[in-house]
Amino acid sequence: MWSYDKILEFPVKIKNPNPALAKIIISQYGGPDGELAASIRYLSQRFTMITPEAIATLNDIGTEELAHLEIVGAMVHQLMKNASIEEIERAGVGPYYTDHGKGVYPQAAAGVPFTAAFIQVKGDPIVDLTEDLAAEQKARGTYEWLINQTDDPDVLEPLKFLREREVVHYQRFGEALRKVQDYLQEPRLFIMPKPDFMNRND
Repeated sequence: MWSYDKILEFPVKIKNPNPALAKIIISQYGGPDGELAASIRYLSQRFTMITPEAIATLNDIGTEELAHLEIVGAMVHQLMKNASIEEIERAGVGPYYTDHGKGVYPQAAAGVPFTAAFIQVKGDPIVDLTEDLAAEQKARGTYEWLINQTDDPDVLEPLKFLREREVVHYQRFGEALRKVQDYLQEPRLFIMPKPDFMNRND
C-alpha cells in the first residue's frame, strides 16, 4: 500500500517551450536507464531479497522512482505544451508529434519505446543489488549528459535534484548489498537435519 501526496517531490515550473529538450529528457521517462525501468526493476526484485533492510530499500527506492517518473513527465509536458508546430518540426520532433501529439509517451531519446527488456530480475540478491548499483550510476550519467545540454535554470534545477537522488540511491544500495553479504556469511546456530526419506536414493 502507498500513501500518495499530490505534489511533485521537486517543483517543475518551466516557462519556455523547448521540444528539442523534451526529445532528449524523455529518455529518463521511458529509456533504458530511466525512471520507469528503475521503478519496475526495484519493485520486482524486492520479492526475493533475504533481509528486511534490503526489502525495505528496494521498496522505498522503487516508490521514489515513481515520483521521479512524475517529475520527468512534468518536464517533458511543460517543454512541449506551448510549442508551436514550427518549433516541433524544427526540433525534429515531428514523428513523435505525429504518433503522440504533445502527450508523454515512454520512450528513449532515440525513439525506442519502453520495453521490459531494459530491466533484469534474477532472483539472486547479490546479482540484483549489483545490477541496481550499476543502474543508479547509469542514470546519474544520463542526468549529467542532459545537464550538459541546457542552460535553462527551470530545467537545470530539477535535473540536478534527480542526479543527486541517484547518488543517494547508489549509497543505499551499497549498504543493502553489504548487509546481504554479511547475512550470507553469518554462521547459523541451528541447522535442521534432512529427514531420512530425503537421504534415500530410491
